[in-house]
Order: sequence, then structure tokens, then C-alpha cells
Amino acid sequence: MVTIDKLNSFGADTADGISRCCGSEALYIRLINMIPQEKNFENLEKALNENDLDKAFEAAHALKGVIGNLSLTPMYEKCCEITELLRARTRTDYQPMLADLLEMRNQIAAMCED
Repeated sequence: MVTIDKLNSFGADTADGISRCCGSEALYIRLINMIPQEKNFENLEKALNENDLDKAFEAAHALKGVIGNLSLTPMYEKCCEITELLRARTRTDYQPMLADLLEMRNQIAAMCED
């Protein structure tokens, strides 16, 4: 089960995330539980594998918004890095950054399953 303590240990700014949810810890936790199923992780991975920088940017930018609103700071920082490279249409190996982001998603998923 996701807890505020686990999220704080992950590096999330839970106080900010809860405030973005009108002070509702229950809503915040419910939204966190939706992160592992967020389709834009899959969309980003597919677009990068297909070298489609436009679709990859759209997915990364959407993830950045969702993750930023939940104040999942480590994930947000990685999303920002990927998004800005894609915005600049930088041709680089995105796989290490994607792997880091997916690993963080897996950490959140593990919290949700406990």
C-alpha cells in the first residue's frame, strides 16, 4: 500500500502534491495508484523505439505534467530532462533515461502492490 512515508522516501514532495489535491491525502494516494497504468509511459517507449521524436515529445510532455502535479520529484526531473531534449529535437540515445524513468515507475508500482 502506498503511504506518505514511502513516497517521501522515494523523494516525492508529498506536502506539495497533497496541496495540489485540495488538501486531500486520500485523493493524492488514489492518483498515485494510477501512475503505474499511465499509458504515456508505453507511448513514450514505443515512440522512442520507432525514433518518432514528435510522438515521443507528446508522451514525455504529458507525463511531465501528470508527474509534476503529483510532485513525484525524481520522476519529474527525469521527465523534464527527456522532454527538453525532445523539444530541441536532439538525436541521442534515450534508452538510459527511459530505463531510469521506467524503473522509477516500477518503484511506484511496487509501493502500490504492497
